Amino acid sequence: MSDTHAIGARRALAPARPREAVRPPNGAGFGLSRYKRFASSIVILLLWQGASMAGLIAPRTLAAPTTIVATAWELILSGELPHNLLVSLGRVAAGLVIGVSSGVTLALIAGLSKRGEEIVDAPMQMLRTLPFLALVPLFILWFGIGEAPKIALVSLGSAFPVYLTLFAGIRGTDPKLMEAGRVFGLDRAGLIRHVVLPGALPSGLVGLRYALGSALLSLVIAEQINATAGIGFLINDARDFLRTDVIVVGLVVYALLGLLADALVRTVERRALAWRPNLIKG
Repeated sequence: MSDTHAIGARRALAPARPREAVRPPNGAGFGLSRYKRFASSIVILLLWQGASMAGLIAPRTLAAPTTIVATAWELILSGELPHNLLVSLGRVAAGLVIGVSSGVTLALIAGLSKRGEEIVDAPMQMLRTLPFLALVPLFILWFGIGEAPKIALVSLGSAFPVYLTLFAGIRGTDPKLMEAGRVFGLDRAGLIRHVVLPGALPSGLVGLRYALGSALLSLVIAEQINATAGIGFLINDARDFLRTDVIVVGLVVYALLGLLADALVRTVERRALAWRPNLIKG
């Protein structure tokens, strides 16, 4: 038998291999599913628009989506929306700087010292349960009706999430890591710098995400205090004239600010916590 016939015979007697599933190009199989998550939102918008056009939803109750888009474009072209947005961003930025700095400082004092916990933690736990609306009259008496009470409310709203999460992260440090640090000759300052703070960083960043959301919620309340500019002022002014389209534009701006703030902190997390395996894989 020739070599050609022998090879053919072996191929005929060999068990058939199962065919491998044909895989789509990289990412092609997920293209459609990536957009399915927006299907329900699109359907809601279409139903909303249809109900408005049919007269089932009165403009005074809720403006149509097309009207809202047109109003947003008009506010942008007139400069009214950018101006009020910059004012609100300035208040949030000032409040966040004060609130986050205070929260981090108090968390370090309470988390790294038993005496510090006894002094700081009980007042912080009591203050965080106070409703913001109840503090507005007191803040007006203390700070007047200018920018100070608005920034103070934002600061207060952003301080507590940072304090709570960072304090928990510091106190949740793995004792085995602490023991390993001592074995390598680290003193207390070295343990805090190389073990405790890096271990508490993920919790602190989670607190920062919550703080950004709380700051925006506090801003909504703060801009009800005799505001002459800002997204909250824009909404209040539109309420007096029954302009539901402008009100929805303001609410959408608040929502987009929250989304962008969360995306910003996620970017910081990916860079600051690149040593974590789960983040490297993601």
